[in-house]
Amino acid sequence: MEGWYNERNRILRMIEECGRRGKTMAEKRQLFMDMRAQNYDVIRLSTYRTACKLRFVQKRCNLHLVDIWNLIEAFRDNGLNTLDHSTEINVSRLETIISSIYYQLNKRLPTTHQISVEQSISLLLNFVIAAYDSEGHGKLTVFSVKAILATMCGGKILDKLRYTFSQISDSNGIMMYMKFDQFLREVLKLPTAVFEGPSFGYTEHAVRTCFPQQKKITLNMFLDAMMADPPPQCLVWLPLMHRLANVENVFHPVECSYCRSESMMGFRYRCQQCHNYQLCQTCFWRGYASGSHSNQHQMKEHSSWKSPAKKLGHAISKSLGCVPSREPPHPVYPEMPEKPLDLAHIV
Repeated sequence: MEGWYNERNRILRMIEECGRRGKTMAEKRQLFMDMRAQNYDVIRLSTYRTACKLRFVQKRCNLHLVDIWNLIEAFRDNGLNTLDHSTEINVSRLETIISSIYYQLNKRLPTTHQISVEQSISLLLNFVIAAYDSEGHGKLTVFSVKAILATMCGGKILDKLRYTFSQISDSNGIMMYMKFDQFLREVLKLPTAVFEGPSFGYTEHAVRTCFPQQKKITLNMFLDAMMADPPPQCLVWLPLMHRLANVENVFHPVECSYCRSESMMGFRYRCQQCHNYQLCQTCFWRGYASGSHSNQHQMKEHSSWKSPAKKLGHAISKSLGCVPSREPPHPVYPEMPEKPLDLAHIV
């Protein structure tokens, strides 16, 4: 009789596991089906395709509402800050970490803007597993978890890069090349997860494209490289993903020279050769052109609108030396290793 009960329980566990896997596969497929429905693959430039797809995943999983400080707090609460980067954690613990992130998020949000915690947990968990555990080992390293969540969360890119540097530098505040190479291995799995691996997959030369010369890289040098214009080729989609977030609700009172739409939203592109030829982001991303304009012409990306009068005033101020010609891309920080953040006093 005992053997019969054991066998029955084993079969029930198998049925439950199969049901859970089936639900997981369905939810995983749903996220990618929803992404495909956005028709991002018609965007001709891989950088914009990748940034749009990852921005979609970020918003679909409600990660755009979570910043790096929220993640640091969640990592501390779940003991990740005390573990070695190579330590493996199972999917169950990963689910606990993700759950704490979203439950704390809902506590911060007003009642009118609450998110579906269970759905967000499921979507993000399945995306992480699809990107980082495609072979089904059921385990991820602590470094993988930190890298993917710190890259995909919302907030300021500068704060995220500073946190990244704290994870890949030594006690003297100098970047460890092996750690940075490991970071690239993990982060470049994100474009691969959204089917952009041929353009932004990891290669053995990725580190060299970011830092061509082997020298001691400090925090400010790291930020200079990551925030440069253009940024390193393998990570060019990362700052673009943040720029996309900043222009989603920007309105340009200009007519698109191709589709004739008078309500440009997002980016605006102005041709540097054709007089007053401007395209909305939809037409530019799809490679549309009309008249004498060509896709080979250089286009300038605009993320805001300035009236002609405001432009004239700015030009006069600049000519009189009232406006600095070029602002630094980021603040300069003291050249010393940053101490671990103590968030014990935060309630």
